[in-house]
Amino acid sequence: MIAVTLSPSTTDSGKRLDHYLQESLPQYTRTRLQSWIKDGLVTVDGAAVKPSAVLRGGEHIEVTPRELQPLKAAPEDLPIHILYEDESVIAVNKPAGLIVHAGAGAHSGTLVNRLIHHFAKLSQLGGDLRPGIVHRLDKGTSGVLLVARDDAAHQNLARQFSSRTVEKVYLALVHGGVRGESGRIATPIERDSARRTRMTTRSGAGRAALTEYRVLERFDKFTHLEVRIGTGRTHQIRVHLASIGHPVAGDRLYGAPAAERIFLHAHRIVFHSLAAERHVTVEAPLPPDLEKWLSRLRGE
Repeated sequence: MIAVTLSPSTTDSGKRLDHYLQESLPQYTRTRLQSWIKDGLVTVDGAAVKPSAVLRGGEHIEVTPRELQPLKAAPEDLPIHILYEDESVIAVNKPAGLIVHAGAGAHSGTLVNRLIHHFAKLSQLGGDLRPGIVHRLDKGTSGVLLVARDDAAHQNLARQFSSRTVEKVYLALVHGGVRGESGRIATPIERDSARRTRMTTRSGAGRAALTEYRVLERFDKFTHLEVRIGTGRTHQIRVHLASIGHPVAGDRLYGAPAAERIFLHAHRIVFHSLAAERHVTVEAPLPPDLEKWLSRLRGE
């Protein structure tokens, strides 16, 4: 694509580069502009800089836009593990490392790419990039994920999630010895202003969140927990457990030492299916890599 040349005026002095670009190039999202800056597709006076670079005014800025990715997910013949299926909903077992839908830097190999290959029809309420997707799991989290087959099922599931009538149970291994046999964390969650990839509970502000846990097993330096969430905030379990001094094992983002993966698994979900006209319980067994982790801790 043709490069775009910009020259900020003195009235732009003090603005961050990414903010200035968003004002000057409103046809592109801030996320897209930031990714171009980080990839060296934006130069200021001939040099690559950070998105947070502060402008003085009078600089020569050159932006080389990258071709926009397709706005519709493409089918890909990749494996998918189906745990439950009826005429309104599909429950899949998402492996750790798999992204649910396209986003920054990921436009293929996602769960959605697999779903639209295997199923002729999915709900369109999430748009062409997120057909059928009612809720998500983090890339590093494995386990049960529900997919709506039509718009009526999508609306029905969305109401259940918003009214907190869906039962969501996770299994987690955390660092340290958790006090007591059970606990409840209700600290609000918001995005960390210093590190935008993280969430935080530090300010006491943000969106309401509820996490409950009970101890399943204790080890020398770890505790195995069953975790239930009443809300579905971004990174909720991870940030809540880290906030009480027990980060999830393998979760470097929230202070745990590096490991092969994060020990967080969506084990069970209970919901009402329109097609089945009843409550359905779906469970995903603990993956072999997490079972081996526990076996090592048990000395087996």
